[in-house]
Amino acid sequence: MRAKDSARLSTVRLLLAAIKQREVDERIELDDAQVLSVIEKMIKQRRESIAQFEKASRNDLADVEKAEIEVLSGYMPAQMSEADIAQAVAAALTESGASGVKDMGKVMALLKPRLAGKADMGKVSALVKTKLAG
Repeated sequence: MRAKDSARLSTVRLLLAAIKQREVDERIELDDAQVLSVIEKMIKQRRESIAQFEKASRNDLADVEKAEIEVLSGYMPAQMSEADIAQAVAAALTESGASGVKDMGKVMALLKPRLAGKADMGKVSALVKTKLAG
């Protein structure tokens, strides 16, 4: 507020409102993992909005969404490298004993708590699928 950064301030207010809304809806106090899931959801929503805005040639609105993603990403833990993700996937594959694509659910169930907030789960899912298919 003091820095007069209105874009950042509005994004932080949106985040706090989303967290408070979930706490009120579920009548619980969110822990860190749940707050991270709220932030992930907001980032995902922004990415979908950017795709729609760019499709409609509304780059002004897409730029606003990109700025919000930058602010929200600052509250996420550092992202894992591709090598670390591949290593975690390989470990989960051996741990679960997965043999084919039908076992993807077991592998993802192991990976989700380990990688939540640290990796894009869409990319992780695609990597698991290629490993199981090949």
